Amino acid sequence: MMKPLGLGLAALAAALSVSSVLAEDVAAGRGASLRVLDRMSGELTDLDVAVGGSVTLDRLAISLVECRYPVENPVGDAYAFLLIDEPSSPRPLFEGWMVASSPALNAFDHIRYDVWVLRCNNA
Repeated sequence: MMKPLGLGLAALAAALSVSSVLAEDVAAGRGASLRVLDRMSGELTDLDVAVGGSVTLDRLAISLVECRYPVENPVGDAYAFLLIDEPSSPRPLFEGWMVASSPALNAFDHIRYDVWVLRCNNA
């Protein structure tokens, strides 16, 4: 009997947290700072990508569609819509939103690379 109630409360809490995020004032960045980890070499690479632009790193093509951030917390809570392609793949390897404060929420799952958003840029 307690399990359905607990699940219902968890769903309600999730809905309330989503609605509070949606109520925040957000601004669009002109670009984003991304970090890429090469799991084979252990090398970290920081990339700055303009909205509508793309960068190539080894076999990956990373395109930034949009970057948004809450006006009250521009660094910690940025989120970006990315397209990540590889020439040998018939469709994008990743297409979706990444959240800087919770990179595992919608992670890029690749055998060699990890990519995550650090922040939006306005420069």
